[in-house]
Amino acid sequence: MAQSTAPDPIDFASLLCSRLCHDLLSPVGALNNGIELLADETDPQMREQCMGLLADSARTTAGKLKFFRLAFGAAGGYGGTIPMHEIRSAVDGMFAATGKVTTQWMVESDALSKPAAKLLLNLVLMTGEALPRGGTIAIGAEDRAGLTEIAVRGEGARITFDPTIRAALGSGTGEVTSRTAAACMIRMLAEQCGGQILISPPEEPFLMFGASLPAG
Repeated sequence: MAQSTAPDPIDFASLLCSRLCHDLLSPVGALNNGIELLADETDPQMREQCMGLLADSARTTAGKLKFFRLAFGAAGGYGGTIPMHEIRSAVDGMFAATGKVTTQWMVESDALSKPAAKLLLNLVLMTGEALPRGGTIAIGAEDRAGLTEIAVRGEGARITFDPTIRAALGSGTGEVTSRTAAACMIRMLAEQCGGQILISPPEEPFLMFGASLPAG
């Protein structure tokens, strides 16, 4: 497979927007459907069920928006750090709706630089998507010898990690699409910061990412 060239910035932004819109379509659509049902429903019990569905969809939408803001957005500007409690809250909100993924945190830092936070959040997101039947994600981060080191490990009954995302994240090969745009983004971010991202081999019974960035 040939080495891909750097995408046009506008095209790349469009691909990321397409990815985010795709991920938000389901919970927002559920909100719209729930409102339509509520408008036509007169039975008190059914209206109560509709309200419950609307509340669940609203929480899911809010959780995804909070996660995407930190993982893809400027999150209040460039530079500086993001408190770890905000990162954990974003991850919890992202996976709370399905209840299929549990997280284990092994983080000593109170905050991460914004590039490190984006790497961690996107690696967690990719790991969760690779666990269609659910599982456990172990998340570690620490500052050591001038580096911020991140480790994300996923285990579950089934692991399906798209080879095109693996290629985009590792070697940067292949076409940049809405599916691979996030992987391309954090690979380029790591390279620009003088860091690197490592991936466990596909034959392993788990999925593990390691990343390191200069601290600060």
